[in-house]
Formats: sequence, structure tokens, C-alpha cells
Amino acid sequence: MASNVDEITINYSEDNQLIVKELDKVVLSKGAWTTILFRYQELNRASGDYGPEKYSIRRYQKVDGTYRPKSKFNISSQSQAQKIVEALSSWIG
Repeated sequence: MASNVDEITINYSEDNQLIVKELDKVVLSKGAWTTILFRYQELNRASGDYGPEKYSIRRYQKVDGTYRPKSKFNISSQSQAQKIVEALSSWIG
């Protein structure tokens, strides 16, 4: 478990193979509740290649000095991400 926001990652390995590869992250808010936007790829085990970019917004709560995952929303495609950007842009102006 991470004790610092900068240590939080969504990299995930099995049998010394990186299954989920974090490409980038943006910390949206810090504090007892932290929100992070991740850009990542998942390994296609059949081909051995990483798939298209995906995005995830995740919330963490700091309890007893460590950040614990509490919720997540996965954005499964660039098309869905673009629609979210367009909606937020129109609302914010």
C-alpha cells in the first residue's frame, strides 16, 4: 500500500509479467481523499502486445497512513474519453 500519493500506481504484474502498464497519471485532488486520472494499457495475453490506451479515474482514502482504493470509473476507449471532454468543456465554458 502507498503512503504517498506519488507512490500510487495501477501497474499490475503476474508471474513477473506486466499485465497493466501505467503510461501516465494526473493527480486531480490530494488529501484524505485523493482522486487520480490514469492512462494505461492492458496486455493481450494471446498476442503478447499491449492494447489501445484506456483511462481510469480512481479514488483513494488515506487510512492509518496508507492510501486504499475506494472506487473507480474506467473509460474504455478514446471515443468515450473524447465525449467526456466535450461534455465537460461545454459545461465549463
